[in-house]
Amino acid sequence: MADYESIWSDLQGVAFSQGYIDVGGVRTRYLHAGDTERPALVLLHGSGGHAEAYIRNLASHAEHFSTWSIDMLGHGYTDKPGHPLEIPHYVDHLVRFFDTVGAQRVALSGESLGGWVAARAAIDHPDRIERLVLNTAGGSQADPEVMKRIITLSMAAVSDPTWETVQARIKWLMADKSKDYDDIVASRQRIYRQPGFVDAMRDIMALQDPVIRARNLLGPEDYGRITAPTLVLWTSDDPTADVTEGRRIASMIPGARFEVMPDCGHWPQYEDAKNFDALHLDFLLGG
Repeated sequence: MADYESIWSDLQGVAFSQGYIDVGGVRTRYLHAGDTERPALVLLHGSGGHAEAYIRNLASHAEHFSTWSIDMLGHGYTDKPGHPLEIPHYVDHLVRFFDTVGAQRVALSGESLGGWVAARAAIDHPDRIERLVLNTAGGSQADPEVMKRIITLSMAAVSDPTWETVQARIKWLMADKSKDYDDIVASRQRIYRQPGFVDAMRDIMALQDPVIRARNLLGPEDYGRITAPTLVLWTSDDPTADVTEGRRIASMIPGARFEVMPDCGHWPQYEDAKNFDALHLDFLLGG
């Protein structure tokens, strides 16, 4: 029998904190592990997600970094601004977060939407980003079928957050559909049951609107302006784009390293935390 996957067992033995911090008037939730005197690492989840996306990675990274996983603007338990969210809104909140925690320069790693935000932050604020990881990152294309699927699954889960609708949203992220992902489903179900979260999800889904998405997309000129050492990490079974798209992103970023993790979907940091951590840390520590 496979081991039960539990957020709490992932955190056992880890000195970590969960809390809220005022980021320019936005009450922002975070998970933190590691000595604050160490270099800062910030981890960003995907669209409709939350800090627990990186729950399995806190322990290993805290050995080397002051490691922060946050609920991004409008997500999780962070404040909801009440308007459609575009990439500049996320970047502004992120940079203000850097300032609030006193991190002049950070290692920045983002998955999906988080990767899109991370790339834009590296383009607009090159002086703040030490190293950059784009993990199955969005923002390079507009695939109508994928965009429709994200809207359908996300709005179904938040409009009627039953176990089945939320689990369907989580399983879509994963290569292994045989697992139930109970702990992550329960965590997300509680988030989606917050009052007003249907409206919040509509604001999050703004980037799936073709017109809004078009003005936020990153092109060759944008990627070409990234100066931070960059790892583009893709997977064999990503549901949003195949390996070819990941390789194309890497080709547009000067000197970028490209890696593919097998047997993983959109959350390699969760599905194969051991191998993700080894690869991720090798890069972040200068490998």
